[in-house]
Amino acid sequence: MFKRKGILTILFIFVMMFVYFIWAKETPVSLQVNTQSFDIPTKSGDMMNVNLYSPNAILVNLDENKVLIDKNSEEVIYPASLTKMMTVLVAIEQIPNLQEEIVLGNNIFNHLYEANASLAGFLPNEKLTLEDLLYGSMLPSGAEASIGLAEYIAGSERKFVNLMNEKAQQLGMENTHFMNTTGLHHTEHYTTVKDMSLLLQYALTNDEFRQVYTAERYSIKPTNRHPEGITFTNKMFQNMTTRALPGGEILGGKTGYTDDAGLCLASLATINGQEYILVTVGAEGNSRTEQYNITDAFSVYSQL
Repeated sequence: MFKRKGILTILFIFVMMFVYFIWAKETPVSLQVNTQSFDIPTKSGDMMNVNLYSPNAILVNLDENKVLIDKNSEEVIYPASLTKMMTVLVAIEQIPNLQEEIVLGNNIFNHLYEANASLAGFLPNEKLTLEDLLYGSMLPSGAEASIGLAEYIAGSERKFVNLMNEKAQQLGMENTHFMNTTGLHHTEHYTTVKDMSLLLQYALTNDEFRQVYTAERYSIKPTNRHPEGITFTNKMFQNMTTRALPGGEILGGKTGYTDDAGLCLASLATINGQEYILVTVGAEGNSRTEQYNITDAFSVYSQL
């Protein structure tokens, strides 16, 4: 009788372990509850009036926590690759060791090639550090890097997107919903420039995010697929002859573009000792035209 009870107990334990394994596998990772509280900026009593190519724009003085330009900031828009700011932020908050290495699987690439997505230049089965993927997502706007981060952290892009939407709720991004990590167009993947400014305002309080976001270049060490390594340049800086401004400079930025989103830019500048973020979306043009999103940034920052 004792032996029979012992065997039944062991079988019960194994069954419970199996059930737990299946549950854990299907349950998304939860975000660490470490969102730093911050005050939502209020509108200045002296708003700026600037002619812009972009139909949607918001300018925030981070030091005074004031909105200085509000142009259709709560109108729902498509964020294109501005999405990757959320991807990188969530990834940084989830990764304990940025030097850990992973291999980018073949499954990541076929859909991205078909969609003509922006790529960093990584190759299937390439062994890279997680830090490499962060910079690959932000600077050259690599979709394969973003999905690689998502699959490592959450097991799939779909589960990682749940974390992105959870973070958006934590930050008070009331009119935002993500469907992917890359910004590829989807009718249910939307936001507002106001929400994007809240995201950037919070993200810049994270030292690792700020370092990635403001980097002009980043070099990857030799890998199994790139024996000479790779050097990335931030897309925004590639399209600027200078970062200098009257009384300051542009410190960093993330560009975006799809046919539906237009030319987008979320940038950070310092002028006369104060920091500003500007988010613009919807400017006409493409990669072969003048970069009106960058033109708008210089127009705004030069009037401060």
